[in-house]
Amino acid sequence: MLKLNRVRQLRTTYKRCLAGQSQLQLNSTDAEPVYPEIQDPSFKARKQKDAANWHEEIRQVPTVEEKMIKINMPRYYGFKVVDFNDSKIPYNALPLTQHYTRTVLEDLPSETEKKAQAQDSEQEQQQPSEDGLFKAARGDVIDALEFAHDYYKHLEKQPNSAESNPVERERILTQIIVEQLNRALLQSLSEEYKHLDELEVDYNPRHEAFWAVGGVDPPKNVQKSKKGREWQKDMANDSVDRLVQYTGAPYLALRHRKQLSPWKTEQESENLELSKQLPRFKHDPRTLGYSTKHQHATNVPGYWPKENEHNFGLLSFQSRAHLQIRPKSFGEQDQLEALHALAIKSSYAWLLAQANYNGFNTYNELTYPMNTQTVITNGREWSFYEYQLNTLLLHGTNVAENPRVNFCRGTKPLPLYAEISASGKCVDFNDTALRHLLNFYANAPSIQRSIGEQQPYVASDVSAYENAEQRDFINKTFKYLASNRPRHLELPEIYLWEKLYKIDNKNRAMEAKRRFFELNINPWQRTLDTHDKEYVPRAVRPDVPKNKNRFKKTYYP
Repeated sequence: MLKLNRVRQLRTTYKRCLAGQSQLQLNSTDAEPVYPEIQDPSFKARKQKDAANWHEEIRQVPTVEEKMIKINMPRYYGFKVVDFNDSKIPYNALPLTQHYTRTVLEDLPSETEKKAQAQDSEQEQQQPSEDGLFKAARGDVIDALEFAHDYYKHLEKQPNSAESNPVERERILTQIIVEQLNRALLQSLSEEYKHLDELEVDYNPRHEAFWAVGGVDPPKNVQKSKKGREWQKDMANDSVDRLVQYTGAPYLALRHRKQLSPWKTEQESENLELSKQLPRFKHDPRTLGYSTKHQHATNVPGYWPKENEHNFGLLSFQSRAHLQIRPKSFGEQDQLEALHALAIKSSYAWLLAQANYNGFNTYNELTYPMNTQTVITNGREWSFYEYQLNTLLLHGTNVAENPRVNFCRGTKPLPLYAEISASGKCVDFNDTALRHLLNFYANAPSIQRSIGEQQPYVASDVSAYENAEQRDFINKTFKYLASNRPRHLELPEIYLWEKLYKIDNKNRAMEAKRRFFELNINPWQRTLDTHDKEYVPRAVRPDVPKNKNRFKKTYYP
């Protein structure tokens, strides 16, 4: 009887619920019912949704350091990345560089064109004129060049100076020239251009940047893996994303609190037709000569993240010494394209790293443009470039659907001087090259944004956390990832005899299966937080029970 009564009670409750729902529907004031969005249940749609959710999770992370940790969470041993650097440019690298940075290449306007464009603007007053300021700067630059060459000769005569190759000799000489010219120009122009007094100067800074690029053909192993699965056969030839890691160290970098003014308008930057005309390099980058490696994603613009700091680059000086070892059979045109490719990827990477410290990354789009200036030199020949970063979204379908493009404009190599005579005097000094250099220094940053506008996706700072243990954990983890040190536990290895007798040929069936490949464990899929926690000694935790809080807490985002 108890069971029957309980069943009657459940039926009565169910009828009341149905009556209440029908009454609510009848009394609804909405003219049309609102239905939830129909979700695409296909495998590809679910993967895209998971990726979009992960990108949103990165955007919601409150601090810059935790955003970088969040990006590295999927891989304990790091990502497989294309090795972009400032010391290797293969043959025909410009189309790939434009594709991997979404950059349109233009020519830098000449002096006459700039004057014509700036006749009715305030920019004309900011350029160094033909008066005593230019003559004084010219004299100081010539003196700095002569002193740099004399000092380099003195270094070569030292008894402990080892014989170096031509590339290293050019790097040493160019480093001396760039430092002396920077010192001379700051002294000559700082009185007229006050922004030069506020600059931060970085000598041989560390510039690194990480981003994802879509529209690349899948490798053979990915195609074979997808063809072996019934639900992925149709997607075996679909383009995939390649991860890129840039590493560079310029001679010199100048930073300022304010931003440079953009030279492209928002309408010019958002041009879908122009983006479709960009070169597309769908082949594997290893076909050109680039290599791949495994490492954690790092974004370092030469300094650690800090609020109200000099977070915007004004000018950087890049090396072209490695071009000496490129075969001459590549031709002069490819040599010029190599300079353009170096300017594009070094400028893009430096701006991307700066944007990362403001809360943006390769998965979260910029809300305002960023600009910088780049000089590539060997001491005698100088190339001048200006770069404007408008977009960071290059992954997935953004290759075809993103209307924004980045812009780079530059000059051909211009000789600053012909040679240094035997008497140590500068011969055939070129005023045109000096004028380009002076214009770069005289280009005053004028855009200053509020913290909310500058960092819209950064809600807090690590120093604002009240928990000291949490602050220490985030700082240590972030700097350990940025150091690119190897993990304490190395990646497990498959020995040759195991490949022969256990994988290729099943000849050891009676042996216990203890190795990771026998247990279907993929070490590359290990996440960043998969590790043993640090033990806390009993003496350090006297006020808690014996079996509690034995390990330190982790604060992964």
